Amino acid sequence: MSDKKLFPAWVAIDWGTSNLRFWAMSKQGDVIQQGSVPKGMAGLAPNEFEPTLMSVLEPILHPSNPVHVLCCGMAGSRQGWHEAPYVTTPCPPPDQSIGVDVPTTDPRLHVKILPGIKQLKPADVMRGEETQIAGVLLERPDFDGVICMPGTHTKWVHISAGEIVSFQTFMTGEIFALLSKNSILQHSISNSDWNRADFTCAVNDAVSNPKTIAAQLFSLRAQGLVGQENAPDARSRLSGLLIGLELAGARPYWLGQNVILVGEEGIANAYLDALTDLGAMAEILPSKDITLSGLKFAYQKQKEAAQ
Repeated sequence: MSDKKLFPAWVAIDWGTSNLRFWAMSKQGDVIQQGSVPKGMAGLAPNEFEPTLMSVLEPILHPSNPVHVLCCGMAGSRQGWHEAPYVTTPCPPPDQSIGVDVPTTDPRLHVKILPGIKQLKPADVMRGEETQIAGVLLERPDFDGVICMPGTHTKWVHISAGEIVSFQTFMTGEIFALLSKNSILQHSISNSDWNRADFTCAVNDAVSNPKTIAAQLFSLRAQGLVGQENAPDARSRLSGLLIGLELAGARPYWLGQNVILVGEEGIANAYLDALTDLGAMAEILPSKDITLSGLKFAYQKQKEAAQ
C-alpha cells in the first residue's frame, strides 16, 4: 500500500449564500476529498473569500504546483468574491470557456467563476442552478422538455437542443417559510406529519381557483380556531395551496411537457405528487452531486477547447 499523497488536479466549488461545498478531483475525474463548511457568501466580505478557500484547501494543495479551482454559485454575484456577469438566454449552460478569472494572492490558486444566467423579458436571473442544469444534460444529453428545481426559489426551465430557452422563478419556498413562521398561521402549522389527501385537495383547489388563495390561507387559521382542522393537516394544506398556486402560474412549463424534477425526497416528492395528480409527465432526478456533474461538464469543455 502506497503512502504517497495524492494531490488534486483541480477543485470543484459550489459557493452558495450559506455554505461552501468543495470536491478535490483527480486527473481521472474521481473525488479525492470532499467537504462542506458554513462559510457562504452572505457572511463574507470580498477580501475574505480567498482566505476562506485557503483554510479549506491548504491541507490538500501541492506545495508548489498550482491547482485549477472552478466555482459556481453566489461567489460570482455582485456582492460576492468577484462578479461573473450574467449570460443572456437563450444559451447553453455556461462552461469554463466563459468563466471569469479571479485575481488571487496565492500563486497555487488559479480560480475561475462560472457566470449565472439572466432573462430580459420577463426579467429573471439564476446563479448556481445553471450548473445543475449542465449536470442534468450531462446525464440526459438528448433531453428536451422542462427542468424544475424546487426550493426556496423554485426554477422552471425550458430546455431545447441543449440550450436554456427560457425560465421562471417562483418564491414559493420563501413564502411558505414566511407564512408558517412569521404570520398568524404560525399558530396553526406544526413541523411534523404529512397528510397526502389534504395536500392533494389543496393543490387542486389552488390550481382550479387561484384567485381565492388569500381567503383560503386565512381559512387555515379559522379552521383551527373552530376545531375543524389540526396542525399537521394545516401544514399539508398550506404547502398544497402554495405549490398549487405556483403550478397554476407555471402551467405553460409543465402542461404537455416532459418534466425532470431535480431534488431529493420531501419537496421533490411533493411536486411529483402534485404534477402526477394533474396529469403531467414528471420524474425525479436526485440532486445529490448533480452540481458536481455540472462542474465536471464545464471543466471537460475547457480541456476539450485546449486540445
